[in-house]
Amino acid sequence: MSDSDLEAFRAETRAWLEANCPPEMREPVRDEDDIYWGGRNATFKNDAQQSWFEACRDKGYTVPAWPKDYGGAGLSPAQAKVLREEMAAINARPPLSSFGIWMLGPALLHFGTEGQKQRFLNEIARGEIRWCQGYSEPGSGSDLVSLQTFGEDKGDHWVVNGQKIWTSYADKADWIFCLVRTDKENKYQGITFMLYDMASAGVSTKPILLISGNSPFCETFFDDVKVPKSYGEDVPAQVGEVNRGWDVAKYLLGHEREMISGADGGNTGTIGAALARANGAIDPVLRAELAQFDVDALAYGAMGEKFLDEIKVGKAHPAQPNMMKYAGTELNKRRHELMMAAGGSHALEWESEETSGGKPSRNWLRTKANSIEGGTSEVMLNVISKRILDLPGA
Repeated sequence: MSDSDLEAFRAETRAWLEANCPPEMREPVRDEDDIYWGGRNATFKNDAQQSWFEACRDKGYTVPAWPKDYGGAGLSPAQAKVLREEMAAINARPPLSSFGIWMLGPALLHFGTEGQKQRFLNEIARGEIRWCQGYSEPGSGSDLVSLQTFGEDKGDHWVVNGQKIWTSYADKADWIFCLVRTDKENKYQGITFMLYDMASAGVSTKPILLISGNSPFCETFFDDVKVPKSYGEDVPAQVGEVNRGWDVAKYLLGHEREMISGADGGNTGTIGAALARANGAIDPVLRAELAQFDVDALAYGAMGEKFLDEIKVGKAHPAQPNMMKYAGTELNKRRHELMMAAGGSHALEWESEETSGGKPSRNWLRTKANSIEGGTSEVMLNVISKRILDLPGA
């Protein structure tokens, strides 16, 4: 696409956003209800949220870079980047948040059958299905190959027994993409990547209360859960080959770490000017720290764009998601430390309804989990040292 064609697309995109993104959808997210996750039990907070989602769904902009056959807009990488830039320019909220978009979708595009793509990708793009991820177990966190959840082969179905932990929003999800051991003799090649309904008999969840007072994570239990091997013609329950789920899992982990890190800079934007406006006079030392953070956040955003461009042309290092995840984690934790410092004693407020859902103290405490979820920071540093820096192992 020529520069002139891309500029014409930018102008068209800008006009479309102006016509279709309601003013309410350009305001900062204040609470969980401001985020639309979709799913069979989903409800809209207000008409503006519904209007914005439906406009993007019909345009293919919930998943703009996916092919049109799978619910996307079929945008080129350059066009998708323009759309991200124009949405950021007006502070537009994402029309749909989904683990299906961020994690399962890329894995299905790479490993899925045509039947799986036609069914599940379109359901994800239309916001009709909400997914959760079944990876970590009480005894298998970063060392996923030691997982013990087991699927017994019963001919036309598996019977799954076991437990997962730190399953984000499992209590609200419709389906789960889950790592299940199907061969006890083969540690690495005995895991299958399965898809099944959370409403299946034998599936139960229990929220885990965090120090922030919220419960995004759950314990998830499988007691004699019957998982059919097929959901229709060319729609197997497993993604990839049976006993080769680790291949899919590793691929998906890269996208999960991009999501957690906010590889496009979306989770780590600048804060200095906004805090200065909100809090008036700020201590000169703190002001300098805010300025340094803003410089680092802009640099991180540029690095994220470079990384995404390298992925699209097949030149990204396999361990770059680990680097992005670690850097994004540290930047986000630092962001909230500074927001607490700038807020002074007011930032310690915990209960008043005036800041319900967006309390700095609760958000600050929540960021402590960033260095654990999606792979601990220690594991990320080990991977970076071995695979990027070529340092010897311990």
